[in-house]
Amino acid sequence: MLLEFVRTHTVPAPVPFVPEISLFQAEDPIALWEATESAGTPQPPPFWAFAWAGGQALARHILDDPDLVAGRSVLDLATGSGLVAVAAARAGATPVTANDIDPLSLAAAQANAEFNGVRVATVEADLLDRDDVYGVVLAGDVFYSREMAGRVLPFLRRAAGRGSLVLVGDPGRAYLPEGLIQRAVYDVPVIEELESMPIRRTTVWQVTSS
Repeated sequence: MLLEFVRTHTVPAPVPFVPEISLFQAEDPIALWEATESAGTPQPPPFWAFAWAGGQALARHILDDPDLVAGRSVLDLATGSGLVAVAAARAGATPVTANDIDPLSLAAAQANAEFNGVRVATVEADLLDRDDVYGVVLAGDVFYSREMAGRVLPFLRRAAGRGSLVLVGDPGRAYLPEGLIQRAVYDVPVIEELESMPIRRTTVWQVTSS
């Protein structure tokens, strides 16, 4: 049912900065949000229906340097559309896990993985208090609120301390922490209606254990 909803209310289209990947994307953000709430239950914004700047930059970085993930297990934390998970699978990562707490996000990730011909497992759970081990942990656009940043950063630092390569994509969100290692900077096309600008300068950072 959720897969059907995703496919019915979005249109597959290439990602602007990662055109080799197509995603099911919303043509009208407000109309889609209203559709998700049609049953009368408040729903989170449909973050899964857009290619956000951090995810686009991270996906581009991985596809341009596939050795970062090839043959390694990957967790795409707070996956949204599944873009980063799809990029990791395209780059040869295995297995790839897309994680989110929004079931519609995971339906979108599944639909997008199938559309792009790759295999991605999905996990609906809050993993931030867990210490599962992955070769690579990827996270796009996760520092958008104080609460989220306060929970995500310790999780990412613990993962790095266990030996994971931890990369985040961030377009200068308000709660980006200090002390990260810059790996790449991109000018990423974004939806002006959502970002109030057509291009976002976006950085891929590496998180270390301290």
